[in-house]
Order: sequence, then structure tokens, then C-alpha cells
Amino acid sequence: MTHFISRISTIEIPVSNLETSIDFYTTVLGVFTDFKGEKAAMLSFHQKGVPTIYLVETEDFQPLSFFNNQSKIEHSIIDFYTPLLKDFYKFLEKKNIEVGPLNINEEGIGGFGFKDPDGNLLSACNVEHLGQ
Repeated sequence: MTHFISRISTIEIPVSNLETSIDFYTTVLGVFTDFKGEKAAMLSFHQKGVPTIYLVETEDFQPLSFFNNQSKIEHSIIDFYTPLLKDFYKFLEKKNIEVGPLNINEEGIGGFGFKDPDGNLLSACNVEHLGQ
């Protein structure tokens, strides 16, 4: 079998206010603004193999998340990795960013959800998968 796709290139996120969102993502995630247009911006971690984030200002805005009917949990569609999970959680709390509960198991593996200014549900975890 031929595999044409080797990784995720870009994650596109709808936003209602481009300037507010650029400020949030650059401040909270530490990304860089590689391109800024009138209604869109490309943000990057400047790391090889890591997807860019394309913010698109839209009037037809619907926050990103989905509800798992089995677990009864609202899920994000984007998980950001940090080895400093507890520190990042405290950082977000100090910035008055809406965060969900911090869930960490006995092995120290875990994560939590948080929201951007538009209510897009994002999450952070300290899980590294094979090949990352």
C-alpha cells in the first residue's frame, strides 16, 4: 500500500476576531506569526514536523469541540503537548483563561481542556506518541 501523507501540515481554526486570537495564541502557546492578512493568519511553532495553525476570521463561526455520548465528556479536536502540564495549567489560571479539571493518572500522564477567546475547546496533555 502506498502512503501519500506523512504528517499533518496545518490546523485551521475559525475565529471571530483575528487580532484578539493572534494575541491569545502567540501569548498562550508561544507560537510565531509567520503571515498576517486582513482576515487570516498563519502561526507556527518553528519546529520541524509540527503543524502550523491557520486562524481564519469568519462571521459563520461555530466553536470547535464535540460531545462524546458514551463518556459524556466534551472533547477538543486539538491536543497540545507540554512536558510541564501542571505549570501550564497554573499559567492559564493566572491569565484567567477558562480551564477544565486537571486530570493526571498514577503514572503522571494526563491533560486538561481550555478555551480560546471564541470558546474553541483546546486541550493540553503530556502524552508523547510513537514518532513524536
